[in-house]
Amino acid sequence: MLSILRQYFPIRNMLFFFLEGCVIFSCFLLSTAILTVSNSYWFDLMLILRIVLITAILQTCLYYNDLYDFDIASQIPEIIIRLLQSLGVASIFLAGVYFLFPLVIIDQKIYILSVCFLIFFIIFWRIGYLHILNKGMFNHRIIILGSSKLAKDIYKKITRTIDCGYTVCAVIPDEPDKATDRLPENRLPEKLMVKQKNKTLGEISKIYGINKIIVAFKEKRGRFPTQELINCRTEGIDVISGSAFYEMLTGKVLVREIEPSWLIFSKGFQKSLLKAGMKRMQDIILASLLLILLSPLLLIVAILIKMDSKGPVLFAQDRVGGRKKEYMMHKFRSMVQDAEKLTGPVWAGNNDNRITRVGRVIRKYRIDELPQLWEVLRGTMSLVGPRPERKFFTDQLEKEIPFYAQRFNVKPGLTGWAQVCYDYGATVEDAVEKLNYDLFYIKNMSFALDMVILLKTVKTVLFGKGAR
Repeated sequence: MLSILRQYFPIRNMLFFFLEGCVIFSCFLLSTAILTVSNSYWFDLMLILRIVLITAILQTCLYYNDLYDFDIASQIPEIIIRLLQSLGVASIFLAGVYFLFPLVIIDQKIYILSVCFLIFFIIFWRIGYLHILNKGMFNHRIIILGSSKLAKDIYKKITRTIDCGYTVCAVIPDEPDKATDRLPENRLPEKLMVKQKNKTLGEISKIYGINKIIVAFKEKRGRFPTQELINCRTEGIDVISGSAFYEMLTGKVLVREIEPSWLIFSKGFQKSLLKAGMKRMQDIILASLLLILLSPLLLIVAILIKMDSKGPVLFAQDRVGGRKKEYMMHKFRSMVQDAEKLTGPVWAGNNDNRITRVGRVIRKYRIDELPQLWEVLRGTMSLVGPRPERKFFTDQLEKEIPFYAQRFNVKPGLTGWAQVCYDYGATVEDAVEKLNYDLFYIKNMSFALDMVILLKTVKTVLFGKGAR
């Protein structure tokens, strides 16, 4: 496993991405070899750079079209459709690049032949990789200790994620202590259940070839196998708490499952004046660039809002920011004027009849949030952070959700880890799920994670995901 931004990814997946880039590069090099009489292309640095550019653009298009998400692209027809879509978008984008920079143009015949090779080789390459994933080859083999809700969540996540890199080989359960634990939907598969009887945990681990032991008991007091876990650890088997493993597996924490001691003693939550200064510099530079580049769009949207419905272009609303300081956040108005006059503060719902025609479009693509770039410049917000909520909601949520107040330890953001990983939420349970992601972000804040979130935000905006 490879640790990237405090999440663990199978090295197999990283290798797949790299080798697929090599396949794309090789297809163009092969086409050049076939259609070029001279052998000088082996030493043509400019040609190599042109192919590298094409490879980078193609893999970017594959990423943005979810071809590296194997929960989506796991069937051959779906792969073929998305591959053809990606090649089409990449060709259009390359046409624009070639128009602006003629020096990087590659011969048309070479490009067409390369695309033909690509379709053939990538499809067969992915069929082979899907076979590896379905067989669980090279997966880390794990035992889950316990049958708590956390243990069940871990098992469900592993079984539903084809490329997670783990195989659950055995579960050593708690004794069921509730009637609900015996219900079929709340039980782990019987075939995985292992009773220790006269065998130690180390002996069971050797039988199954275990790499990791995940500890997720309902109650640790009285039956925690301390000595057996110490023996396993010294024999080279990783022993990980269920909460820590779930965080690595999913990129979120479970606020209703973790204990205060886990937050206190776990790694992360590292802050310094240097990191704060770098984040502020990042906000100023990127917000300034975006305001300049998007100014024509902002002007057009303002005119359309004014033409579409009565009322001001901008809409100001109270929000709770860092350190619980209240401020007024501005958005493009996407609802009718005085939308909450009769209802009071409420979350937007599906097919909300208060949303205007222009509002539906700008909400779908998050354009209504762009005026908040000014709040980023002022310093009341950051580009990346937990999304701010109204005091009316935060007072309620702080009473109902554990650790909710911790999200106020950082500035709210224009986008965030919860926004790119979870759809729009309009219930307390949605707020819990978003806090799961927000706490992961606060715990693991870094420049690299911010860049990943911004790249994922582009993907979210382009496809209009999660908006209401």
